[in-house]
Order: sequence, then C-alpha cells, then structure tokens
Amino acid sequence: MILVIATTGLIYELVMAAVASYLLGDSVVQFSLVIGVYLSALGAGAYLSRFVEENLERVFVQVELACGLIGGLSAPLLFVAFAYAQAFGFVLYGLVLTVGILVGLELPIMLRLLKDTLDFRELISRALTFDYVGSLVGSLAFSLWLFPTLGLVQSSILCGALNALVGWFGARSLILEKKSQQRATLQALCVLCLLGAAAFWANPFMAMVESRFYRGQNLISTEQTAYQRIALTERGKVLNLHLNGNLQFSSEDEYIYHEALAHPALMYSAVHHSILIAGGGDGLALREVLKWPGVERVVLVDLDPRMTELFSSDPRLTGLNLRSLHDRRVTVVNEDAIIWLQQTNLRFDAAIVDFPDPTSYSLGKLYTEFFYRQLSSRLTPHGAFVVQATSPLFARKAYWCIVETLRAAGLQVLPYHAYVPSFGEWGFVLASAHPLEQHAPPPAQLRFLTPGTLTSLFEFPADMQAVAAVPNRLNTQALVHAYGSAWQGLN
Repeated sequence: MILVIATTGLIYELVMAAVASYLLGDSVVQFSLVIGVYLSALGAGAYLSRFVEENLERVFVQVELACGLIGGLSAPLLFVAFAYAQAFGFVLYGLVLTVGILVGLELPIMLRLLKDTLDFRELISRALTFDYVGSLVGSLAFSLWLFPTLGLVQSSILCGALNALVGWFGARSLILEKKSQQRATLQALCVLCLLGAAAFWANPFMAMVESRFYRGQNLISTEQTAYQRIALTERGKVLNLHLNGNLQFSSEDEYIYHEALAHPALMYSAVHHSILIAGGGDGLALREVLKWPGVERVVLVDLDPRMTELFSSDPRLTGLNLRSLHDRRVTVVNEDAIIWLQQTNLRFDAAIVDFPDPTSYSLGKLYTEFFYRQLSSRLTPHGAFVVQATSPLFARKAYWCIVETLRAAGLQVLPYHAYVPSFGEWGFVLASAHPLEQHAPPPAQLRFLTPGTLTSLFEFPADMQAVAAVPNRLNTQALVHAYGSAWQGLN
C-alpha cells in the first residue's frame, strides 16, 4: 500500500504542476511554486497526524478516499476553474494544499497502524524504501506513459481510483467493526463510481471546457500528444490551429506569415539545392520552399510526430499545405532539433526556423546563441537562415533580444517584419555568417510578397525600433523573461 500511495502522491503533484505550466506558461516558475507549496503541505499533513489519537483505521480509510476523490478530480477541477472562474490561482493553490495535506497524513498514520507488526527499525526502513521507490515509479509512469497516453485529466482520475482502491482494501482488512466496515466500503464504492463516471465523460468534458478557450469558434478536434495539446477550430470557412492554447495559424492569413518567413531566406542564399526547416510540422513553410526551382532536398525536423502525421493525412490540412509533406524531395525527421543538429553531417544552402514562441525554458533553448552557432555550422558557404522572432511591437524587447543573440553568435543579421492580421506586427530575422546580399527575386504569383512589398518589410517605424537587449543564453534564458513580461503586460 505504501508503494501505491507514494506513487499516486507524486503523480498528483506532477499533474497539478503540469496543468499550471500548461495554462499559465513559464514552466520553471509554475513547477517550482507548485512543488514548493506541495512539499510544505506534506509537512503540514505529517504534523496534523499527531492529533489523530483514535480510530486510526477509519481515519486512514477516510484520508485515502478523500485523497482519491480530490486528487483524482484535481486536473478537471483546474481546467474548469481556468475556463469559468476569475481566481484561478486561489483554486490551484487551494487544491495543492488540500491534496498535499491529505498525502502528508497517509504515511504517518500507516506507520502507526503497522507499528505492532514489525520491529521499529524494520518498519521505518521498509516504509521509507517503498516511499522513495514509489516516487521513482510515479515520476517514470507520469512522464513516459500516463501523460503521453492518457493526458492530464485521465492521469489524475486513474490515480484517484488507485487511492480509492487502497481505501476499499483498508475498509475490508483494517476496520473490524462490522457497521463501520460496511459504511467505509460503500463510501469507497461511491468514490470509485464517481471517478469512473468522470473517466467516461473526460473527453466530452474537456471538449466543453476547451470550447470556452476558443469562443466564437467551433472546436473540431483536440488531441494530447507527448509534447503538446493540438486543437483545431473553425470559424465559418476559416481553420485555426492552436498548440497548448496558443494560436499558431489561421487559414485566412497564414500565407502572409509563411511567405514572409520562407522566401527571404532563399532570396538571400546563393543556391537552393538543399534546405532545412526546423519546426514547421504543419508543412506550410515547406509549401513555400517547394515553389523555388532547383530545390532538390528538404529536411524538415519537427519534434512531434503527431503534428507531421496530422498534416500529412487530414484532407482539410493537406489542402492547406498542398500535400507538401508527401513530396518525394522531403524527408521528415521527428527529433529534437538541437540534438539532431549535433548528430547530422548534412549541410544546407538555407534554413528556415519556425519554432513556437519562447513561452518556456524548453522552447527558449531553441533561441539561444548555442543553437544559432550549431545551425550556422551546418550551412554551406554564403547560405542564410531565417528565424521567426515574435512581435517587434508587442514583445519589442524579446524581438531585439533574438537579434542580439544572433549577433552574439557571430552572425550578420537583417531584421524585418510583416503585418499578419491574426497576430498583428510579426518579426523575423535573416542571419548568415557572411554579409547578406539578395541573390534572386521572390517566385512569381505569390499572394503577398512582391519585390515592392519586400523593401517595406525591412523598414521599422519608431515604435518598433531597436531597444537595449542582452543575448539569450542557455544558462540565463533572458528571452523567456522578456517575452513573458511583454505579453503579461498586455493581459
């Protein structure tokens, strides 16, 4: 039993921290706060156990059932609070404290129940061993199986059911008085039934909650992958993609973004035989690259295999990217771009970097001097690459932080921007180890980019001019702080 309660206790902590990170961003801060409060609550629960003097068996069963019910429903409760309540932080840390106190009560009460069955040294040794092993089991199970396979809601419900089963077993084996045993057994069955109903309705429930995040849009599909939550919505004939709740593109104007992203990099590269796309699993930047004559090979490196599968198979999405992921010249690699760049010997004439915004440290590492040096080393002489660089208007310091990071990597830079209605002013940066020179005009018959509009992209009005910024490095992640501060100020 100790192994089970230790495992579920750690998973509740991870689930609540992951939900907070998913909804609020800044994973390091959210994980640190949730874990700190949770550990303090464990200590409070252990202290409160000293006041339990009688009916230890019944108290243990009640604690297990309460832990199963509240902990099991913690993830769905947090999603509801975020969608419908104003004081999400109050609900979050209220749940963290409540579950932490309940989990903190479990082990001391269990030790007191077992004190007459084992030698004290043996009891402490076994209890702590199973407790620590349970923590390892919980961390591995959550990261490798539960979260990627079941998602946050189903994971918390499953752990709640395990706690309820421990409570049911305790009611049957520890409580000797017949009526109390029957009452506790009935309570355990009720908790299991509630959790079973929650598991059954989890998917339609999450669809209802998520529809609140995308007001005015029809939610077509949602999917939790090992790396992110993918949501497709529709408003009239306009299709929108959201990753972890953030809009990635709208079919209404994505062509502006992707033409501005892809074509300048190729225009400023001397040749276009071999192209790298980092990120861009939707195949939309790839669609633009394939418009260039002379392209012989494109390697697209995107971490999430489900993204590339979805945009290779869904007719609505392949209609957008013109089935670019099926082109015989394209090789799709589903790996971390930093690791892949370290391992590959391939060299490229141009590269297009289309990563999500640096909302967390795991994403911020893809905007560091370290990554840009790696990428530059994989380019052929006189090759160029482009980076999507957030908004120079709404996240001005973050944008110029990316520019300074590229300069710190020893690269020549050429900042530019374009107005995309779904996002507002959006920034990009061309970079090369050599002075940047335009070698070719954009392809004919693009919807947005022309030789005339190209010139205007490199002109910055006063409210988007450069500001002082420090380079983004792996050990400091200045960009994540700058980006978070900018967008938080708009909310």
